[in-house]
Amino acid sequence: MTELWEVFQLPFMQRALLAGLLVALMSSVLGVFVVQRGLSFLGDGLAHAAFGGVALGLLLGVEQPLWVALLFTLVASLGIAWVRDRTQLSSDTAIGIFFAVSVALGVMFVSLETEYSVDAWNLLFGSILGIGREELLIIMGVTPLSLGLLGVLWGRLAYATFDAELAQTDGVRVRGLEYLLFALAAVIIVASVRVVGAILIAAYLVIPAASARLVSRSLSGMTLLSVVFGLVGTAAGLVLSFFLEVPSGSTIILTQAAVFVVAAVFARR
Repeated sequence: MTELWEVFQLPFMQRALLAGLLVALMSSVLGVFVVQRGLSFLGDGLAHAAFGGVALGLLLGVEQPLWVALLFTLVASLGIAWVRDRTQLSSDTAIGIFFAVSVALGVMFVSLETEYSVDAWNLLFGSILGIGREELLIIMGVTPLSLGLLGVLWGRLAYATFDAELAQTDGVRVRGLEYLLFALAAVIIVASVRVVGAILIAAYLVIPAASARLVSRSLSGMTLLSVVFGLVGTAAGLVLSFFLEVPSGSTIILTQAAVFVVAAVFARR
């Protein structure tokens, strides 16, 4: 225990813990609407769009490629929402198209310049222990903004999630809310991608919320439990990664998955 305490006195571990908890907080809240709307694949699609954007930024020699990734991912998120809105295609189909295109572009950008292969690898699989001060500040800025926006729109989002047609009749701008929700997901994913990587970031959105849904009776209860599960999974995952000497992103997701298994055992029928 003393050794563990000493480890968390190290600046890089403190940054990793703070970044992980902040990402878990905003992802767990957003994840409630992602899961309730049946958009679990959205995290994967936008995370790989972020990978394509980062690869493009690195190819162009941009000092901070995450800004390119943000623009790239926003375009992808709004494109997915537009395809859903203008066609009869399902969410999974629309997301799958943008997922495939983003990965193809990312691979092409990476192949054009081999010098940044390590950076691309880190974006795919995450490097929470390598979180720098600037990246932490970005996460610290995005977290209150995203939570504040979700708080302001909470009632309308909940209404539109459970009965979109009735909400539309009552004057709720359901279509605009959906575009906004997709755009917010893009911002959160881009800000968080360095924590667990493009491959695993979707788990941050889905697993805590899915676990909470199994044992909750209301949307507010689901949200509270989702946040608790996300925070506990992140902290416990970091501790496990220290003792097992394995990548933190993997242990965080596996810890959250273990919570899901327990929730499934005690799920309401």
